[in-house]
Amino acid sequence: MSRQIHARRLDGVDKNIWIEFTQLAADYDVVNLGQGFPDFAPPKFIQDAFGKAVSGGCLMHQYTRAFGHPSLVTILAKFFGQVVGHEINPLDDVLVTVGAYQALFCTFQALVDEGDEVIIIEPFFDCYQPMVKMAGGTPVFVPLRPSGGSNPSSADWVLSAEELASKFTAKTKAIIINTPNNPIGKVYKTEELQVIADLCIQHNVVCISDEVYEWLTYDGAKHVKIASLPGMWERTVTIGSAGKTFSATGWKVGWAMGSSHIMKHLKTVHQNSIYHCPTAAQVAVAAGFQTEYERFGSPESYFKQLPAMLNHKRNKLAACLQSAGLQPTLPEGGYFMIADISSISFDSDDSVSQDEPLDFRFVKWLIKKKGLAAIPVSAFYSAEHSKEFQNYVRFCFTKEDSTLYAAEEILKKWGSEK
Repeated sequence: MSRQIHARRLDGVDKNIWIEFTQLAADYDVVNLGQGFPDFAPPKFIQDAFGKAVSGGCLMHQYTRAFGHPSLVTILAKFFGQVVGHEINPLDDVLVTVGAYQALFCTFQALVDEGDEVIIIEPFFDCYQPMVKMAGGTPVFVPLRPSGGSNPSSADWVLSAEELASKFTAKTKAIIINTPNNPIGKVYKTEELQVIADLCIQHNVVCISDEVYEWLTYDGAKHVKIASLPGMWERTVTIGSAGKTFSATGWKVGWAMGSSHIMKHLKTVHQNSIYHCPTAAQVAVAAGFQTEYERFGSPESYFKQLPAMLNHKRNKLAACLQSAGLQPTLPEGGYFMIADISSISFDSDDSVSQDEPLDFRFVKWLIKKKGLAAIPVSAFYSAEHSKEFQNYVRFCFTKEDSTLYAAEEILKKWGSEK
């Protein structure tokens, strides 16, 4: 066939880090600290809510409101209204999506036009760049850079206000941030968010704030919603995830939230693609948020219990990585921890191209030779900056203790062999 069969918007966006390394981990049957999902069950109260929804009669198995089940958008508006300090209209300001992924896709498709520039702060979740390109936009990258320190923390990774300001032009349509950040775990401070907010207001730019790990913060770090800052509600789309909130990533329930004058355009994309999301899962998530609304701030809240549990796992993994000679960066939030591999010597096999970045070669060696899966951090950077950050790999600590113990044994054995 002489005619090109695929659309040009797919050029250059066909590769996916998760497909490559998930398959590699499966081929070698490894201890998987690569993919970012819990291998433990969601809390019982939300499992029970899902069971109740599924057995709740005929309507739980049929279509529901296109932009979100009434019970879910109502509690999301009520819950986050108190967090943001702004009244949220459940019918106008909230869109329920098939996970945060679809919320992001709807946002880029609805707001980014041919020739628009979108500022992406690096490291970034890998779908941002291809989604911008598929919408016809041009990604513009600004990296967080480590400022050093004897006990590396994600707080050490900072954004240059001058460099960021230099990227705003007449073509800038949006900026996307991720806090807590995947992969480094940085939680943006209020003053850092204010720098971004001031530039958005000055240049009339939309802020897309990916906050799927918002409840997972450690060591006193506080998550602040940029939409709560003065002048930002009307120019921010906030992305959330029930999967990350309730440790139920397979349910694929997410949302986008913002002012109705923006959200109406996301809804147009949604109604012409997905149309609506599974009914029973939405009802279950609504019940989960209602429970958390009643428990908010108390020791019984899952939003208190989960980060406390993960903090222990985080510290355990950090100690294990250090024992093997890696230098971990302690995350302030999220599921993940990065580690510096620059001091590690390893012999990659002949099947791995030496032209590949160091972290790609290291992760493939780690999977094949040590039976432990991780993710190369340079995959979270643009081509122009990836070489600066190829000395890091990412590990997920949101795992059962048995999984972390298995990883610990691998790391201890590796450390003893040196």
